[in-house]
Amino acid sequence: MTAYTLTKTRLTAGTYEGVLTGARPDAPPALTLTHQSMPIAGLEVIPLAEPGHFGVRAPIPADLISDGVQTFVIADAETGATLDSFAILAGEALSEDIRAEMELLRSELELLKRAFRRHCTETAV
Repeated sequence: MTAYTLTKTRLTAGTYEGVLTGARPDAPPALTLTHQSMPIAGLEVIPLAEPGHFGVRAPIPADLISDGVQTFVIADAETGATLDSFAILAGEALSEDIRAEMELLRSELELLKRAFRRHCTETAV
């Protein structure tokens, strides 16, 4: 079982960044980044000032971002244990889902507004 903990700090400018804790200070673990079970090059494990803490940086290739949900997994290369995962959602299909959800929320809000107005009218003194 992996004793490491990877905590995402941010995803910015196409780069995942996190902090790995629980590792031996003198031996950073080997990590892998995969997308659809295919390895992605460029993941870096960088020693930080605090012993046993390492910065993790992983660039997300632009050619992997496409319509739908793209899931990325960071794992311990030795054991295969998943340390973290993240998803990038994009594209037309997603915008249709969001529009449908917004329409549903608007309908529910209108229903609540009518019920509140009716209540105010009925309880007015």
